[in-house]
Amino acid sequence: MDYWMDMAAYDLDTARAMLDAGRYLYVGFLCHQTVEKMLKAYYWKSIHDEPPYTHNLLVLAEKSNLTPLLPGGMDGLLNRLMPLNIQARYPQDKDELLKILTSEVCGELLKRTGKLSEWINQLLKK
Repeated sequence: MDYWMDMAAYDLDTARAMLDAGRYLYVGFLCHQTVEKMLKAYYWKSIHDEPPYTHNLLVLAEKSNLTPLLPGGMDGLLNRLMPLNIQARYPQDKDELLKILTSEVCGELLKRTGKLSEWINQLLKK
């Protein structure tokens, strides 16, 4: 569980650095990675087993029984982050993503990702 939490914190810090550097494609990707790793930490704590090998945030939230507990609007964040994991990796999607991922959009994604990460972190401490 600590591994997932440590890596999520590292990814969130790196997403902040990418926002400061204007590397918006990576902000979206790292926000996805942050949430994915926090969900895997929660899965580990709640299910007491290795999390599934998936990048699907909705599946991870569902399988860890976290979906009904999500604060308002956070399921929307999961949906918003989902394509950023895959699309950031493929060149044909890069130009479209760069049109969408502005400084303002990335700042908001980062803010919401930080809030969700902190909320899950509080659950992990219980």
